[in-house]
Amino acid sequence: MINDLTSKPNGITAGQVMKAADLVGYQSGAVVSREIVKMPAGNITIFSFDEGQGLSEHKTPFDALVQVLEGEAEVFIEGKPHHIQSGEIILMPANQLHALKALKQFKMILTMMHS
Repeated sequence: MINDLTSKPNGITAGQVMKAADLVGYQSGAVVSREIVKMPAGNITIFSFDEGQGLSEHKTPFDALVQVLEGEAEVFIEGKPHHIQSGEIILMPANQLHALKALKQFKMILTMMHS
């Protein structure tokens, strides 16, 4: 099997070394996202959140792993708060209510596992 070394729309190029935090910038009063991998087995998306911004409470049918690149946030799983900061990870289980709020400007990698 030959590796595909071509660029993918909004994604990354195979074999290219990059800093994940540089793939998405901050916008005042906003949440910004960039999907860098989309496959049947799952997606990887990089997010930036301005201070005070977040994702409202919701459920997904898949487990999702948050890896913090910069800043601090509060992740709520079934209403329980979890303080996370740069260098830390947290798993948000499938079919459980979860939400997120940036305590400071915050960047994360979200890996959604479909199988």
